[in-house]
Amino acid sequence: MSGHSHWSGIKHQKEITDKKRGVVFSKLLMAISASAKSDPDPNFNPRLRSAIEKAEENNVPAENIARAIKRAKESAEGVEELIFEGYGPAGVGIIISVITSNSNRAISEIKSILIKAGARWADPGSVKWAFETPKSFGGDWIPKHLIPIEEEDAKKLSSIIDSLESHDDVQKIFTNAE
Repeated sequence: MSGHSHWSGIKHQKEITDKKRGVVFSKLLMAISASAKSDPDPNFNPRLRSAIEKAEENNVPAENIARAIKRAKESAEGVEELIFEGYGPAGVGIIISVITSNSNRAISEIKSILIKAGARWADPGSVKWAFETPKSFGGDWIPKHLIPIEEEDAKKLSSIIDSLESHDDVQKIFTNAE
């Protein structure tokens, strides 16, 4: 077979795998940096300890974890933890947990993703009322009231969530869809 190379096939598969792994690594390391801002010692910071454990479960190298903690200690600015709100199809509330080093960029990019996907940006507090407030930033927003949606709206919502999850700064997404 002319032009066929076994290594070429492996190379393309490896590129895809490495790209996915890189996205997971960057999200986990941002969470570690954000957690280490308050106290860089995992013995006294349970949030940092759980972020490190999650990173180790995903095979993040120890040097990368140490660098993320060091970066949080050294930088005065560092990373910010933000919560964005929006409305999806059928009025479903969407809460987006973000950790970013540039809040202005994150705001504009998340707004753009929501608008392109057919969702609406919401003012702070306009969606949170429908969820129980988590005890810490990394906690889950549990919906108080579930909204039943049709199959077509569920597909649109799934598309919105996929678009948001592809953004490096997005950590978690919560909805009150049934």
